Amino acid sequence: MTVSPPPGEAFLSYAEKLFSISLTDIKGVIKDFHAEMEKGLLGHESSLKMLPSYVDRPTGSEKGRFIALDLGGSNFRVLAVELDGKGEIDILAVSKFAIQKKVMQGTGVQLFDFIAGCIDLFLARNNMDRKRAYDLAFTFSFPVEQTDIAAGELIVWTKGFTSTGVEGKDIVTLLNQALRRKRIRDITVTALANDTVGTLMARAYKDPTCDLGVILGTGTNACYREKRSNIRKLKGVHPEGHMIVNMEWGNFDKVRRTSYDTRLDEASVNPGAMYFEKMVSGMYLGEITRHVLVDAIARGLIFSNAPGAVESFGERDSLKTEHMSLIERDGTTDLREVEGFFNTRGISNATLDDRAFLKHVCQLVAARSARLSAAAVSAVIAWMDPEPREVHTVAIDGSLFEKYPGFETRMTDVLKELYGETAEKIRLVHSKDGSGKGAAVMAAVAASAVKEEPMPNS
Repeated sequence: MTVSPPPGEAFLSYAEKLFSISLTDIKGVIKDFHAEMEKGLLGHESSLKMLPSYVDRPTGSEKGRFIALDLGGSNFRVLAVELDGKGEIDILAVSKFAIQKKVMQGTGVQLFDFIAGCIDLFLARNNMDRKRAYDLAFTFSFPVEQTDIAAGELIVWTKGFTSTGVEGKDIVTLLNQALRRKRIRDITVTALANDTVGTLMARAYKDPTCDLGVILGTGTNACYREKRSNIRKLKGVHPEGHMIVNMEWGNFDKVRRTSYDTRLDEASVNPGAMYFEKMVSGMYLGEITRHVLVDAIARGLIFSNAPGAVESFGERDSLKTEHMSLIERDGTTDLREVEGFFNTRGISNATLDDRAFLKHVCQLVAARSARLSAAAVSAVIAWMDPEPREVHTVAIDGSLFEKYPGFETRMTDVLKELYGETAEKIRLVHSKDGSGKGAAVMAAVAASAVKEEPMPNS
């Protein structure tokens, strides 16, 4: 006589199949990635924008003192960064400023005057020499169509910003105008940076094998080093050499989604977009897990003796990725940490099976994220170097990679499945604060390029 598994176990087996990413699936992702990359580089419609950054990775010999700005949310940073010309980056000073809602949602002039004022205060606060000139890089983490290393138009505001008169305008021009209104004449904006590109640049300054930068945090994105001759949509740019390309891979849409992904997408602020990011990044993993729990509760499979769970997990975004991280870290036999988490949520009488169920679902959702992330990294590596024959260092920033238990190991496992011993040539390294350090490196590269430009014929 065959004994049927408990209903909860049957559901988990079903969920395992839904969220599993097999080696065959990964090879399919790589193939689809390459097709989208090719279309994006040609300038055809693609879920990968493949945006040129107009900068190549540094040589490591760039040196000098630079100013870096970092605007990506309600907090704005100004940094003084020094490069020693030998691969070392030193943050000399940093100031953080909170941007009030009235500034975020006022006029563009108000916003950029605020930024210029923060720069002026930073220079004064740190006794910066006002008689010398500084090159400045601006990390502006919003959708921008760049036309040069120090020129780019805002496509659309995100993250709660609605400042008028900025969309469709050149960000560097607006900042320069604000600096002049503030009578700051000793600063030249030499680079407009994306945080992903900054992550690559910061690591590449001391590691010449670094050719891929990745963000795995609240959101996700990647950039890599491409042959200029392959960026066919570029017009009027010398085809020799290389350029960093910002992929905007969060919008990659050739991925197999579950009904839980569909529910999350339909309830999001941008339905029908950013499918890959919604399956991978820290902003969404908790919500995917919550949808699975809500389904299991509705089927009467878990929390039958803990009525508080229905109310606790019924609200959108009530389960976050940091909660998943806490739950996955619990190595106690009776899952005491998970029980403590339930207690803080007003859930009493949760059984050990309930706790184990939640941990298992967290593992499934996080494992899919890590395996998809590794598949995307592998796709880019294979595009650059199919074997691979060279060593490739992947600079990764973001709390998901840095802090989520087992995330890096799960990614490394995929590389081993794909490449065997050759996987040792692909190194995943944590590269922190690319938006600050990397921006300064971009400013240095841009400044060096200006100095090396030949004088026009008289």
